Amino acid sequence: MKKIGLILFFGLTSVYTFGQSVNKLITQKNVTRIIKTLTADGMMGRSASKPEHIEKATAFIESEFKKIGLSNLKGLTTYRQEFTKSRILPGSQQVTIDGKEVNSENMLIITEKPELSLSSGLPIKQIAFDSTASNKDQYFFDKAFALIRDTSSMLVLIDSRFQHNFQELKGYFTGRFTNNRKYTKVFVTGVAEVNQYTIKAIQKIETIKMANLVGILPGKSKPDEMVVFSGHYDHIGIEKPINGDSIANGADDDASGTTAVIELARYFKKIKNNERTLIFVAFTAEEIGGFGSKYFSEQLNPDKVVAMFNIEMIGKPSKWGQNFAFITGYERSDFGEILQKNLTGTQFEFRPDPYPEQNLFYRSDNATLARLGVPAHTISTDEIDIDKFYHTVDDEIETLNMNNLTTTIRAIALSSKSIIAGTDTPKRIDKATVR
Repeated sequence: MKKIGLILFFGLTSVYTFGQSVNKLITQKNVTRIIKTLTADGMMGRSASKPEHIEKATAFIESEFKKIGLSNLKGLTTYRQEFTKSRILPGSQQVTIDGKEVNSENMLIITEKPELSLSSGLPIKQIAFDSTASNKDQYFFDKAFALIRDTSSMLVLIDSRFQHNFQELKGYFTGRFTNNRKYTKVFVTGVAEVNQYTIKAIQKIETIKMANLVGILPGKSKPDEMVVFSGHYDHIGIEKPINGDSIANGADDDASGTTAVIELARYFKKIKNNERTLIFVAFTAEEIGGFGSKYFSEQLNPDKVVAMFNIEMIGKPSKWGQNFAFITGYERSDFGEILQKNLTGTQFEFRPDPYPEQNLFYRSDNATLARLGVPAHTISTDEIDIDKFYHTVDDEIETLNMNNLTTTIRAIALSSKSIIAGTDTPKRIDKATVR
């Protein structure tokens, strides 16, 4: 954006302290410094399932919180909110149907039992091909995850025309983490019917240490009311090489959101006018199940959280261009309306999520707190339907627009002013409407 655009964008009257200071305190230079550090090859793609790969990013965010001067969350003596998860490492697996052994590429066993041996008792379900489905990929995953959410054990036969989708499903659950599942699900593709079967599996369980980074700015007059600013700092780690590059740096996803959290913490620390308590959190393990946000939500009273600004992929202009961002679940509360009201006099606009078919409300860390009734929404600018860099090794800092990133962070700072001042409280989300 040209310089004149920025002047118009933040050309607020002198009565707005926020507008006067936001350009000075949230600078593109510092935004660039932070995101360059988080996306460096030395960060190894920030995989939460590999502590040795994510540790550098953890330490860096911790050092930023310390330099800013944030307080620790009650009950902690550091910024690290540590917890452990158990990961399942498949060993030997064998599925035999009507005397014929199924190729390993054509089967997926989901169980948390160290040893499994079955030869009867599983109800048999099918995911049949539907030629009338307008989006066959979405059709498959809707069917598959509906069966996975079912708490009963079963054997599922998948039409071979979904082979590509099935491989994606396998990839999602390979090296999966335990989730207190009591059931066993066995998916098989390329088999039309079953008379007899045997299923055997041996797997190991390993424990992995993880950590969110949490910093606090205590509220002045309403310290028991909390506003959360969050982003996830993990990404997908090391992938198969493409043109010699195997590190998925995760610049937009979600080093951009993590950068925003750090810069917002620095900004609010300097202006010192938050009546409510502000919590700044960089979540781990979003990419592998949202475990960081789930653990975080269990450590506080959700009824005390008045709003959650979850920030995800804001490094590129939106489908409407710069000075626009969208809010997932916009219709579920008046959160977006409050933010837009606070931006009166600027050129920035928050709009409803234009990609409802992508289910973005459920695909980031906001969903965990939304299920508890918190007005928890994700702010993004990404054109997710056409983003060719998403979840690839090409999600590099060179693909980002630093102007867009900086401007969006400034807009979030300005838009939150009445919420952090305690004069606006977004309506609670109806828990019954959140799956």
